[in-house]
Amino acid sequence: MSKATGKTTPTNMRGGAVILRSISIFLTSGRSARALNQQAVKTKVKKMSDKDSKNKISVRLLEAAKRDTHFSRSEIEGLYKVYRKLISMNRPKTNQEKGAASSSIMGKPTTVHEGVDKVVFRELLHSSFDIVTEDMMMDRIFCVWDKANAGLIIPEAWFCGLSIFLRGTLAEQTDFCFSVYDLNADGYITKDEMFQLLRNSLIKQPQDEDPDEGVKDLIEIVLRKLDKDKDGKISLEDYRQSVLEEPLLLEAFGRCLPNERARDTFITTMKM
Repeated sequence: MSKATGKTTPTNMRGGAVILRSISIFLTSGRSARALNQQAVKTKVKKMSDKDSKNKISVRLLEAAKRDTHFSRSEIEGLYKVYRKLISMNRPKTNQEKGAASSSIMGKPTTVHEGVDKVVFRELLHSSFDIVTEDMMMDRIFCVWDKANAGLIIPEAWFCGLSIFLRGTLAEQTDFCFSVYDLNADGYITKDEMFQLLRNSLIKQPQDEDPDEGVKDLIEIVLRKLDKDKDGKISLEDYRQSVLEEPLLLEAFGRCLPNERARDTFITTMKM
């Protein structure tokens, strides 16, 4: 405002507008910064919440595991955390694998989005349960654990499989081993299946004219021991009766259960 006239000059008006604009920008930037900080905090909290929710077992799954396994609540919660860690180790899937459902001789395929894949499962058998065996046996163990035929070990299968491995009764482990050896899941272990299971169990000598003859001889010995009804194949009932009479026959056709030392070590780790 001019002292002489008492009127506001254009220069003063422009100066005031600049100041007001600067104050407005300052206030706006302050609000924006606060909003960004708040959003960042919310995002961080959400990520932490999502992570915690993934690692926390649902009530439904917990109750099912308590009902169907030999584990306590705290053991189930600990095993679920191990399960979540194993999932993070899965190998990246190709686009074709992501869009395809798994198929198997054990039933219709089930499409699932998350679980322990075969590569990680095989490493678990080797490193944690000291099961070192042929690829076919590894695949059969995976298939029997994967009761849902999902191509992945889902939580329910994880708990049930570990229950048999770590706390299973002789009856439960007998049925498990039989399922592993029953390659086409028809309820019998036939001579052809025995041949596939046993052909790598004998040390072949260079002078042997027909190495497979030794396997065939072994099959006849096994049949005389396990084939209770003498029908030329081994049924589940044959197998159960034989194992009851001689528990050492439990893994007659190959290693598919952890030994006592591996079980004790895993259980100790599970309780930590």
